[in-house]
Amino acid sequence: MRAVVTGATNGIGEAVARRLAGEGATVTLVGRSDERLRAARDRIAAAVPDAELTLERADLAELDQVRALADRLLATTPPDAVISNAALVTPLDRRTGGVPRVLTVNHLAPYLLLRLLADGVDRARFVVVGADPVSLARSPVDLDDLLFEHPERLGEPIGLRPFRAYGRTKNMNAMFVFALARRLAGTGVTVNGAHPGIIGGTGLAGEAPEVREIVARTFELDLASLPGPEVGADTPAWLATAPELAGVTGRFFVDRKPVETAPHTTDPARGDRLWTTSARLVGLPA
Repeated sequence: MRAVVTGATNGIGEAVARRLAGEGATVTLVGRSDERLRAARDRIAAAVPDAELTLERADLAELDQVRALADRLLATTPPDAVISNAALVTPLDRRTGGVPRVLTVNHLAPYLLLRLLADGVDRARFVVVGADPVSLARSPVDLDDLLFEHPERLGEPIGLRPFRAYGRTKNMNAMFVFALARRLAGTGVTVNGAHPGIIGGTGLAGEAPEVREIVARTFELDLASLPGPEVGADTPAWLATAPELAGVTGRFFVDRKPVETAPHTTDPARGDRLWTTSARLVGLPA
């Protein structure tokens, strides 16, 4: 089995890669830094001495690099599983080509990567790591402001807006899971979402550390007591490998159990609007 894990240089992504390597998979680690990729490889190899690991550097904020990554992955043995895990919380004024990095990395990059890979594989499991259903319920996507050009719509206080934008992109992930699963129905490619839990040690807010403290105070989280990435890796890794999930698609899982998400994430009309706008932003046909 060949698995690809994005955001694999720390946190949940690295833990998923380590879990899959321990189960005998050949794992491709995707990250934006050669140095961090090598360090993650060495840590995984220390834990799994016979691990078969390959490295792919790609900055997911650069869509040209996402396209090139897809080409490289398909040029060798096509992946049997792709775990789209990379995500970040970042200030909304950090943009690439006029598009907020939080939108590109969290939604547009997996949208582009999985669509390109779906065209080149006959059979595979796509797993998208998302947010918990409660967060999905309270953060519906503003389909008229995908680029966060009106940050005041994210509400107050201003300090929480980057986190709320992150929540919107996680909603987009769920909408994408259901929309892509509908389009791939009847093929050998399945698409499912997974909530890893509220996990510490992920590096999620590395570009906006002040946001982490604001979120902790607002939601009364004791960051030091949160479970670690190994716990968060369990459901995504299981979705990528479990024999009993063969053919299961278009579902969202928490603690290995399928759950219902907010109606606005499964609504086909809303999903089609997001799909069409996303296609335009990444340069693909709708």
